[in-house]
Amino acid sequence: MGARYPLVFLILLILHGTKAAPDPPVPGWLTLSGHRPLVIARGGLSGVVPESSQLAYSMAMGGSLCEVVLFCDLQFSSDGVGFCHGSLRLDNSSNIAEMFADRGSTYQVNGRDVQGWFSLDFKSEELHRVLLLQNVLSRSNTFDRTQELLSLDNVVQSVLAQKGELHVIWVNIEYNSFFLEHGLSGEDYILGLPKEFPVTRVSSPEFAFLKSLSGKVRSDIKLIFRFLREDLVEPTTKRTYGELLKDLKAIKAFASGILVPKQFIWPQNKDMYLEPSTSLVKDAHALGLEVYASGFANDDPCMSYNYSYDPSAEILQYIDNSDFSVDGVLTDNPPTASGAIVCMAHTKGNAFVFPIAKAGAPPGGGENTRPLIITHNGASGVFSDSTDLAYQQAVKDGADIIDCWVRMSKDGVAFCLGSTDLNSSTTAATTFLEKMTTVNEIQNKSGIFSFDLLWSEIQTLKPNLVGPFADARLERNPAAKNAGKFMTLAEFLDFAKASNITGILIGIEHATYLIARSLDVVDAVSKALVKSGYDKETCKQRVLIQSEDAPVLAAFKTFPKFQRVLTIEFDISDASKPSVDEILEFANAVKLRRSSAARVNGFFLEGFTNSLVDRLHAGNLHVYVGVLKNEFMNLAFDYWADPLVEIATDTLSVGADGIVTEFPATAASYFRSPCSNYERKDLPFTINPAEPGGLLQLADRNSVPPAPPPAPVLEPQDILQQQLPVCPNDPMFRTFRCRLGPKETPTGKPEYNINMASLDD
Repeated sequence: MGARYPLVFLILLILHGTKAAPDPPVPGWLTLSGHRPLVIARGGLSGVVPESSQLAYSMAMGGSLCEVVLFCDLQFSSDGVGFCHGSLRLDNSSNIAEMFADRGSTYQVNGRDVQGWFSLDFKSEELHRVLLLQNVLSRSNTFDRTQELLSLDNVVQSVLAQKGELHVIWVNIEYNSFFLEHGLSGEDYILGLPKEFPVTRVSSPEFAFLKSLSGKVRSDIKLIFRFLREDLVEPTTKRTYGELLKDLKAIKAFASGILVPKQFIWPQNKDMYLEPSTSLVKDAHALGLEVYASGFANDDPCMSYNYSYDPSAEILQYIDNSDFSVDGVLTDNPPTASGAIVCMAHTKGNAFVFPIAKAGAPPGGGENTRPLIITHNGASGVFSDSTDLAYQQAVKDGADIIDCWVRMSKDGVAFCLGSTDLNSSTTAATTFLEKMTTVNEIQNKSGIFSFDLLWSEIQTLKPNLVGPFADARLERNPAAKNAGKFMTLAEFLDFAKASNITGILIGIEHATYLIARSLDVVDAVSKALVKSGYDKETCKQRVLIQSEDAPVLAAFKTFPKFQRVLTIEFDISDASKPSVDEILEFANAVKLRRSSAARVNGFFLEGFTNSLVDRLHAGNLHVYVGVLKNEFMNLAFDYWADPLVEIATDTLSVGADGIVTEFPATAASYFRSPCSNYERKDLPFTINPAEPGGLLQLADRNSVPPAPPPAPVLEPQDILQQQLPVCPNDPMFRTFRCRLGPKETPTGKPEYNINMASLDD
């Protein structure tokens, strides 16, 4: 560990949370006390670094509400010292099996044999030398072996003393009967705690243990009965936890509250969708029992599909509904819970805190404006891309700009779809497999392309919602996998004009190839926009035309009302002045990839390309960044598996004029929250942008991959002859159109001419 860890307190205070004193009761809270719910940090910020480590507890305190409660799962050494560790078996998340290879044991625990390395087989002096490991595969192992196993005394004396703040601790003793069988008494330990130890809650799933403590502990310590799975048997009453759940009065006789798995309150069905809530919270509150919910983690792969991988939305389900609120949440990610409570609660239906910049305003945003929320194929994180349902959801969710990437059928019908390869988001392979072909001008793999099928044939297909991380079992809304219908460009424009949105984005790809197939997508788009009246000054909605082809954008200069957006499909670190001047010849905005806006190395943020965005802004070019996705596998570790932190980062640090997202509801919820006003100082917490390099400074440098070579500086020739980037082996940060191998760069500079006289045909 060493002396570098005091840096935590300087770094993390500016990362994601700014804190103030606790608030008085708020009338909107339906907790038992009327105060806002507690944030209980399970082993500290265990969703990012090894749980129950000094670093985890420090990060929880530095990045959460000031009254965050530190949760310590207590295990006992052979000499009776209590250590904080989330599992009875230490070998699950430490190097103890390497240090003491021949000291594993087998014990009977609650009626079954368990083999492993147990704290009671070691003296405290030995356990203090054990180093912690991350045991959740979705989390970084970069901090492995940098943190020692902590005793409760360490947590109090080392972590809390360094902070100089009064934080409280919740002690959980899961296996008191087991330790008691081996001469170690949890009751004696709790009753022997020094008075100055700020332990305010003691929990256990053992009925008799808590009942025995009742009346003996300090008056400021609350006893909390912890429920385990309903079918498990409580060891002292021999009743199942499901049976005890129906006898809350018996628990009220000795406890102040209950700690229950979150599914006890909002059950999920076998398909991972929410069922109606139970009456548990209201029943417990009626008896005067507090209710705490457990099991929250931003990277929970079993999170209900109702939340669309937004962990704040899950927290809000428990604290901000019109019927009840739990009194606290036990979470691996206390900053996210803090943000949900302070920033997101009680904001549903609110107007956006700031408006977007007016049309024609200079890039970079003025004071008191926010970025545009631009969809990527509609709300494609919820419904299959570019379907009527995806667009309806996007409008409902608060998108400013809805997008249509225009594809052409064989018979010249323009319609919306995320890819010209129908394999990516339709059921084409089930009925048109004979149409499979390879078109190297588009992609270096086989596909079933829209221009090979008639529109009547395409209409027979069903949408096919497949998320980018489905292979990792992070599916998107499988109940709606084949729901919705495809929309022609004309239908999309009619829908958009009838919707309360700021405008539309029309995407154009492969125009050169389509011309060779006698399909003029530029002409089709131009005619459709004119027919719908989007070219008229009286049309209040904005029009963005996006393409990676400079000649396509140049063709739309005949429509001065339209904004022309150049797609830069590859990573860049900066843009030369000649390249900016070249872009200005045909475009007035650019769309950057996320990894061009923020440099990532091995899932860690290394820095921002501030000079790039500043240079583009200085050239009077608006900058849009995307594509944002909620799934935790899409997020750098510095975002703490919280999509709201990436949104705050792109807004406040990158300075994007718009964010392109597949989950517009998440972006809208941030911009409706008071925390989107960074100038507010009266909030007890706010969502700060990530600080590049913050986590890397705390990591074991030997476990961090070497920095990749810097991305190139954009030059004029890159703009005129854009080439698809090579597909990487690891797609986590590169879910974009790419090529599989070497590909000839197109030569020449095709031109597209819009026949203005024909647009009224």
